[in-house]
Amino acid sequence: MDTDNTRSLTIIGAGLAGALLATLMARAGWRVDVFEKRGDPRVKGYEGGRSINLALAERGRHALRIADADDAVMRQAVMMRGRMVHSLDGRQQLQRYGRDDSEVIWSIHRGDLNITLLDLAEQAGAALHFHRRLDGVDFDTNVARFTDERDGGTHDVPFVALVGADGAGSSLRAAMRARQDLGERTEFLDHSYKELEIPPADDGGFIMEPNALHIWPRGHYMCIALPNDERTFTVTLFLPNEGDPSFASVRNGAEALALFRRDFPDAVPLIPELEQDWERNPTGLLATLYLDRWHVGDQAVLLGDAAHAMVPFHGQGMNCAFEDCVSLARHLQATPDLAAAFAAFEAERKPNALAIQEMALENYVEMRDKVDDSGFLLQRELELALQQRHPARFVPHYTMVSFMRIPYALARQRSEVQRGLLVEHTRGIDDLAGIDWDAVDADVLARLPMLEDGAG
Repeated sequence: MDTDNTRSLTIIGAGLAGALLATLMARAGWRVDVFEKRGDPRVKGYEGGRSINLALAERGRHALRIADADDAVMRQAVMMRGRMVHSLDGRQQLQRYGRDDSEVIWSIHRGDLNITLLDLAEQAGAALHFHRRLDGVDFDTNVARFTDERDGGTHDVPFVALVGADGAGSSLRAAMRARQDLGERTEFLDHSYKELEIPPADDGGFIMEPNALHIWPRGHYMCIALPNDERTFTVTLFLPNEGDPSFASVRNGAEALALFRRDFPDAVPLIPELEQDWERNPTGLLATLYLDRWHVGDQAVLLGDAAHAMVPFHGQGMNCAFEDCVSLARHLQATPDLAAAFAAFEAERKPNALAIQEMALENYVEMRDKVDDSGFLLQRELELALQQRHPARFVPHYTMVSFMRIPYALARQRSEVQRGLLVEHTRGIDDLAGIDWDAVDADVLARLPMLEDGAG
């Protein structure tokens, strides 16, 4: 272990990002301590209280490959080729995410992934401390105070630098905010969510197509289902907080069942415990967290949800957090000046976090309102045609976000240009036979420079 006192990190939070960063930094020879308020999930079982499955895309897989975790994680992953759209009349249509099976995303169990990453962090030499809740930070003496919730005991721990990987309700962010104005603001969506479960079929297999993200779009609200390794699906219903239907009008399991019978009839036989799940599972809030500053000098820095929590509609929260880990590890190893490393990390990642936060909000409207809209489907047809005609220039939005590692900000800027082209050239026509290909091609060449996936 390196004895250089500056090469020491104290990470708050042993979730996905904290465990990955611990692995990367311990492997680089740093002394790494990780403090987690919950117990060790490897001993007492996973108790995250968050959605049990996540969408893993290329950005996240790249980070896992760097940490030599990709093989172990992918053994538990379920491929999702695209969105399986369920119409009100029961019809289903697969809308592929990419061109073929080389362009897919993966459903991964949060708890299994967390356990895999904790094992790797420990093997790399990181020290993991569970049942340690951060209660305060004395930035004048560089001491962090932790409380053991089992016995109420307090532990004062000296630190060189703190990293907040402790999620949207970050305790470190609260301590930093008391020290310095971070420009923090949280914007809650006027929708919330409830999770339900589809069990396996009687023969133990998947009861519906496993290699897809299932979606029931209904205008201002929607239901989705992601496959799990154990042949179940996690169902998430997103509803407005007010109006009809909403969480204000659907108040119990019986009313939820009535809503499903009316709006998601083909899902009802798949969710035998719908009423019980509804009563048992909490209603989750959806919010976007914005900060003007992610770090305090050379003493503390935030990443992942602690710095930029986002709504889940692009499946990029974890992928973005993993990119944060790789970026912060790179900057910390590039200079002994911690303040400079934190500032460089923030400058690189903040515009990209903002871009994916905005794209996640936009994607909710697309998923709930547009995937079964004829105009949207025609634009999607044209998008795929232009991808074939101009593969290095017209790269679909979803491809840039999920299958490439170009900066999110660049993906957003190009997506806006491309969306304008698609709307413009499909206006007033019903199918691709009406397209003026010469005009479209000229527009693509004039407005979209060549794109290379030049991420580091």
